[in-house]
Amino acid sequence: MPKSGEYDESRVSQLLEPHGACSRRARLEDTRSEAGRAQDDAWASFVGEVQAGAHSAFPEQLDAWHRIFAGRAALDGPPRAWTPPPRDADTSNLRRWLTEERLTHYTQLYDRSIRDRACFWGDVAERLGIVFEEPATIALQPSQDARHAEWFVGASMNIVDSCFGAPAERPAVVSRREGTDELRVTSYGALDQLVSRVAAGFVSAGFVPGDRIALCMPLTVECVAAYLGIVRAGCCAVSIADSFSAEEVASRLTISEARCIVTVDVAHWAGKVLPMYEKVRRARAPTAIVITANGEPRDGETGLELRDGDMLWEDFLAAGAQNLGSDGRFASVTGDPAREMTILFSSGTTGTSKAIPWSHVTPLKGVLDGYAHQDIRENDVVAWPTNIGWMMGPWLIFAGLVNGATLALFEGAPTGTDFTRFVTDARVSILGVVPSLVRSWRTRGAMDGHRWADVRVFSSTGEPSNADDALWLMSRTDYRAPIIEYLGGTELAGGYLAGTVIHPASPSAFAVPALGSDFVLRKEDGSEPQVGEAGELFLVPPTVGFSQYLLNDDHDEIYYAGTPRGPEGAPLRRHGDRVVRLGQGFYHADGRVDDTMNLGGIKISSLELERVLRGLEAVSDCGAIGVSPPEGGGERLVVFVTAARDVNRDQITAEMNAALAAHVNPLFRVHDVVVVEELPRTASNKLMRRTLREWYRR
Repeated sequence: MPKSGEYDESRVSQLLEPHGACSRRARLEDTRSEAGRAQDDAWASFVGEVQAGAHSAFPEQLDAWHRIFAGRAALDGPPRAWTPPPRDADTSNLRRWLTEERLTHYTQLYDRSIRDRACFWGDVAERLGIVFEEPATIALQPSQDARHAEWFVGASMNIVDSCFGAPAERPAVVSRREGTDELRVTSYGALDQLVSRVAAGFVSAGFVPGDRIALCMPLTVECVAAYLGIVRAGCCAVSIADSFSAEEVASRLTISEARCIVTVDVAHWAGKVLPMYEKVRRARAPTAIVITANGEPRDGETGLELRDGDMLWEDFLAAGAQNLGSDGRFASVTGDPAREMTILFSSGTTGTSKAIPWSHVTPLKGVLDGYAHQDIRENDVVAWPTNIGWMMGPWLIFAGLVNGATLALFEGAPTGTDFTRFVTDARVSILGVVPSLVRSWRTRGAMDGHRWADVRVFSSTGEPSNADDALWLMSRTDYRAPIIEYLGGTELAGGYLAGTVIHPASPSAFAVPALGSDFVLRKEDGSEPQVGEAGELFLVPPTVGFSQYLLNDDHDEIYYAGTPRGPEGAPLRRHGDRVVRLGQGFYHADGRVDDTMNLGGIKISSLELERVLRGLEAVSDCGAIGVSPPEGGGERLVVFVTAARDVNRDQITAEMNAALAAHVNPLFRVHDVVVVEELPRTASNKLMRRTLREWYRR
């Protein structure tokens, strides 16, 4: 397959050289001062004592951390909590890749990934074992418009076929429901057959390639099978988070024009049994396929009362048996890699959720990130508490299965000892987290008295992390496992800032730009931030994973209109994150610059929240902002209110929380309410959220 030559790489090189490759190549040199090296060496020595059995209490370790790194010079970069052991680094995916390519440093591979994109992504597809029914004639179609690049032109594929390259007997999923001790193990062969049965069931039910079928349920084995079965049948999966209210579920079903929905009768969460099917009914969903507990039929006396046309999971699967081959498999529907296979939702600047289509090529970005940055290998067990409605749900499925690992899925709330014990029992080796979840484990004592002996890599995404909490998490493995900080987005299908297991790790800091992802940082005056300064991050297209259109909004208006131009007029893509440049090539996330906030790892538009809160009788007008706590960590929801009458702050806070739970998401909680006489607005009546943040910080 031709992978380079047709695309104008000389032009790409000219565009990238001034702001990309040169500055990053300089990071090959370790320019820490003697004092900085001494600090890092002192911490490494302290960690050696911890691993030998000394200093077992975390408060003592935290005191040592702050004492050792007091007065750290900015140019020395953030404190290094973990340094790659030579033996581990040599066996990593990334080190083997560099060795095979006869490269010495990560920067060389990174430069190749943004200079010769056609060749790089062609090589990535081969390295990851991506299955094509027909090979591509070219990996990247030459185009004058990098915003709308065409990938793997001429190929025919179905991304599900790339998920089952592992031996049939290898565990594909290990799962548990909260409140139980049973570990349910599903092999690759068994999962493949279940996916085929699902695909055959949709064909039997009259669905055709291109139809959109929604999923609203916890991330279980049946959810994975339903998701992959939809895609194998040539249909498009519409991913909806099960935590959303009936109103929000209905909105997403309308936007996507889904013809069917797969759900569960009930979901288990924090000891509660939540009526999921009833919520789907209130959302006036189309035909529903309903999975009962563990996918097993219910006793006749307690059977679920279904609407006309709805089906139980077992009946749906049985009806599709006639469409299976003699080997029990369903041949995947293949076609143009650019066709839709998933629709995910992210917050929009208009207050309406953006419907973001993923193609069959899109998951390659997440699979690559999992391979190179999280270092997912064959026989790893990967857990990442998430949901099919959030990007990390499909990310986990593809990054885990394509890389030959085992998915560890926990049905229930991951905040308590049920989940932390599951991590131990399932022998999880790669554990993904959201920072607010780490804070919950730490404050609730969910890890008291035990360690995670099998975890070798943590990864954190979803919101800015708190350095002390991140250090505490590393202490659960006596600092043997690094945290790979990971920053990206749904519309990118992966990350643009990350870490690796061949680079030092520092709590709450990103060690490297992610492979294939180029960007520039710009301050408000258009200049590039220096060490210690923050700027808005703009992405440089093209790369695999970038969205190219939206179902319900103007894609180019949202992501490209009004953005600065890069060198030689290169188009820059808006993403909305503020990033601080640190010493020694590290970065730190500094929140959002637009009207979107991040609450507990869930992106939500301020306008979407305000629409609900303005419906309260006591609220005349309001402005919602996300505020990071002084000690760092995830954003907290603060609402400024002009009141229609005298209000009691505790009462109105309770009313707001009830409204958000009923109409948006019960996981969202108001941290603080500030009553003001008037909200600051521009002459065009736009709310000045930056002013609200300044007011709140006073």
